[in-house]
Amino acid sequence: MNWIRRIGLGLLALAVIAGLGIWYVLPPVSVPFLGTLANFFPDYFDAPSVNSELINKRLKLADGYYLTVFAQDISGARVVRNTSVGDLLVSSSALNQVLWLQRDLSGDGQSALKKVLLKDLNGPHGLDIFDGYLYVAEENRIGRIAFDEANGETRGEYEVLVRGLPAGGNHWRKVIRFGPDGLLYLTVGSSCNVCLEEDERRAAMLRFTPEGEYLGLYASGLRNSAGFDWAPGSQVLFATDNGRDLLGDDFPPCEMNEILEGAFYGWPFASGMANASPVPDPDFGAGRVAVIASSQVPVFDFPAHNAPLGMVFLDGEDHPAKQQVVNEVALVALHGSWNRSEKDGYKVVSLSFNATGDIQMKDFLSGFLQDGDVIGRPAEISESYDHFIYISDDYANAIYRVGVGTGTGLVAGPPDVQEIEASAIVYKSLDVALAERDNAMQEGPALFSASGCSTCHTFGSDQAAPDGRVVLEGVAKRKSLDAVLAYLVRPKPPMPRFEGSSEASRLLSVYLLEKTL
Repeated sequence: MNWIRRIGLGLLALAVIAGLGIWYVLPPVSVPFLGTLANFFPDYFDAPSVNSELINKRLKLADGYYLTVFAQDISGARVVRNTSVGDLLVSSSALNQVLWLQRDLSGDGQSALKKVLLKDLNGPHGLDIFDGYLYVAEENRIGRIAFDEANGETRGEYEVLVRGLPAGGNHWRKVIRFGPDGLLYLTVGSSCNVCLEEDERRAAMLRFTPEGEYLGLYASGLRNSAGFDWAPGSQVLFATDNGRDLLGDDFPPCEMNEILEGAFYGWPFASGMANASPVPDPDFGAGRVAVIASSQVPVFDFPAHNAPLGMVFLDGEDHPAKQQVVNEVALVALHGSWNRSEKDGYKVVSLSFNATGDIQMKDFLSGFLQDGDVIGRPAEISESYDHFIYISDDYANAIYRVGVGTGTGLVAGPPDVQEIEASAIVYKSLDVALAERDNAMQEGPALFSASGCSTCHTFGSDQAAPDGRVVLEGVAKRKSLDAVLAYLVRPKPPMPRFEGSSEASRLLSVYLLEKTL
């Protein structure tokens, strides 16, 4: 048994050394401890309640607009796309579903009807509608299904057009949009913070025909371009990009890039800065003088670690945000930082593109971050044919609708808008057969330990254990059985995926819910 003890002590020593190394490399964290834990394990903490009192107290909106909560309890709401009649499509990677939300028919700014349009997908994220089809970008493939926008119904079978896309890694979500040329554009993020990719399709924009024929790389060196759109007037393509981490609070900036066919945008060899020469990366920049010199620099810098995701150019001419602008206005969702000593981002900004090429940024919807406290994380944005703006929030699991109207910079809804109370999804033990529940309670502790869950988590009534582990408390009040099953398969980093069988995954999920009732 001595050799077993020695191996155990050796592994413990390695873990301590690794932990000290990470502590040394990561920037100092001065935000509250629980707030930091929530950045890494957001699904183990209660999402903020979305109600009009909190919204009016915290959020600030650009003059000339008002906001309502269009929908909530949309688990992990990400990409939003409007149909030609104003209904809204939403992807939920957490539940492997695409949802359809009916447009506001009563004038209260809310959707009265929600239904699952597609289910049992594999990490759906990117959405677009083209030529009678709904296209979906999953983690490792692109599919489509005939879609009737007028009544929100699909027809026929879901057809997989593209298989074998690079999957996994830090940035596994895929974004798709059809361009003015009728071709399908797809961005694939990097597998890491900074590294040399083996697959050239990672950290790049790809192009396909509507039938899924691969036309090759369109642009490369884009670490994680999670949003892109064409300016309505010029038809120039722009994309957001997330800069790398672990180089301090303020470097490198996140980016807005003008995307040119065949161009290289620097990652992982250099970080771009608008109106400046590319800066060589400290890990991979040495000896890459020529390729760095050839890289495109951003047209605009976002603050470092603000994580710009979805973006959309405003099309309606009646938008107050466009009235003083010569050229174009884009809205960008800043998802918010996770590794700054002080949090930053967590808002929607407007970018005004004037005729000379200068870009100015202003807050459009802010207040999700206040004194280190976060109540929401804007993720994606769309604009409907009647020029309402829809913003998804994958932290509060909500979708906001912004309309043109009277306002003074504070959030205000139509006079008859009723307060919306968030309703938790409550796990009910009777949903699971008694024998299966008993089996889960017997097998659960061993699964919890063997899968490594116990390394980072424990059970109890407090939010943090003395040894730093995250306490799992109240999960059953927030998550359905299907939601926990989906989360084990595709958790948020740094939590690893559960690698056991589907039967073991279900037993562990039931155990987690029963332990947190």
